[in-house]
Amino acid sequence: MGLGTQEIILILLVVLIFFGAKKIPELARGIGKGVSEFKKGMSDVQNELNKDVTETKSEEKK
Repeated sequence: MGLGTQEIILILLVVLIFFGAKKIPELARGIGKGVSEFKKGMSDVQNELNKDVTETKSEEKK
């Protein structure tokens, strides 16, 4: 049920028509920054969880 080549081309054409060629690089940069921030946030959450688990294990040993 994935997207085929024709569907992807159609989506890209609609985006090109809707936003214009000048706006697409700006949109791509914005999406890239958003993905980067999301990954950073996920990494921070993972680090906090790992830290909490480590602290809990060390408290249990006492």
